[in-house]
Amino acid sequence: MNMRLNFYAAAPAAVKAMVELSAVAFEGSGLEQSLLELVKTRASQINRCAFCIHMHTREARALGETEERLYLLDAWRESSLYTARERAALAWTEALTEVARTGAADEDYALLQAHLTPEEQVKLTLAITTINAWNRFAIGFRSQHPKGPARAAA
Repeated sequence: MNMRLNFYAAAPAAVKAMVELSAVAFEGSGLEQSLLELVKTRASQINRCAFCIHMHTREARALGETEERLYLLDAWRESSLYTARERAALAWTEALTEVARTGAADEDYALLQAHLTPEEQVKLTLAITTINAWNRFAIGFRSQHPKGPARAAA
């Protein structure tokens, strides 16, 4: 797969606006960075964004996230490794990332309300919206993740 377009170079003002939104949504949200990396990774898994999965699993590891929790993230509902707050955030991430299918179900919102303040709900929703937008840029223009050293086939 080849990159289609360097969107940073093609429309720097538009990408600057996305970067500024990201600063508010992620760094300025006050939400735990570890939680945000799980959310960003889970949305990217759902959207099948290799570039973003690569980026956010690396960032999560740098924050101290375990390999086990990253490996089990797409099956978080069946794992006891995630806190109630993380589970609420992940459910809301899935509900909004797949909104055409889920309709942002009442049970997902009830779980969110039980574990996040109204302000945190808004900030989490902004974070989910922002990572979904980045996924669409990366997927649409075929952004390529860095390649590590090649491994020999077994």
